[in-house]
Amino acid sequence: MEELGIGFVPFSPLGAGFLTGKIDANTKFEAGDFRGQVPRFTPEANKANYALVEVVKRVAEREGATPAQVALAWVLAQKPWIVPIPGTSKLRNLQSNVGATRVSFTASEVQELGASAAAIKIEGDRLPQRALDMTGVEAPPKR
Repeated sequence: MEELGIGFVPFSPLGAGFLTGKIDANTKFEAGDFRGQVPRFTPEANKANYALVEVVKRVAEREGATPAQVALAWVLAQKPWIVPIPGTSKLRNLQSNVGATRVSFTASEVQELGASAAAIKIEGDRLPQRALDMTGVEAPPKR
């Protein structure tokens, strides 16, 4: 891909807001919020998956950044042709997300964050089954 100059745009690089650190086991989603129907956002899954947020928060404290900025900077650090495009409807979040470009990691820090994330078993599918069925993309194997 890189040789062809083709980019890659990660879907929901902030995990539909989860990696911002503002969603936990006590979060209640408003009627109409799709996350209320996503298996990964059940209170039980949020509680189990929060370990990933804790890893990101530790790095954010060390870097003087927000968890969202760290998550986006980590994606940016993977390859120059990977471009995260987080969705937001709030200007303040957009401005904060742009701050991810000021966070830089060494190769070993990228590897360390990736290894820490990979060691966490993520609970719940990323979308409801009917949405996964419409994509035609197979679900990744459970870790």
